[in-house]
Amino acid sequence: MSNKFLGRGNLAAAPTLKHVEVDGEKRAVASMRIFFDRSVPDGNGGFEDKGGFWLDVSLWGPRAETAARLLDKGARVAVSGSLVQRTWEDKDSGDPRSRIELIADQVDVDLVRVDTLTYRARQNEATDEQAAANP
Repeated sequence: MSNKFLGRGNLAAAPTLKHVEVDGEKRAVASMRIFFDRSVPDGNGGFEDKGGFWLDVSLWGPRAETAARLLDKGARVAVSGSLVQRTWEDKDSGDPRSRIELIADQVDVDLVRVDTLTYRARQNEATDEQAAANP
């Protein structure tokens, strides 16, 4: 059975975009580090910080390119995906190492810090407009 993770946090830095070969095909991957905080109501209308944790997050495909273009350090995001454990052997000591990584299915901007928003036309709307302009 697969696991599912859902959390909100802030980016440590802008995502890093790379294109890697997977099964003979180039695929975009955005790598980012996110702090998932744990704030709880303090009883006075505010919130109290109760800690949190850092996770390395990978987002693949067209969403990776969009995330790299739009997200920046400090962006508040909601992330869903699957947690995976990566293991390897330390090059110097030969000791086994591991870490938990989040493979994101979705990264959404949390609207709490958004001032403006611009939408692009849907692909079929752009095609309809082009067809109307060129009868």
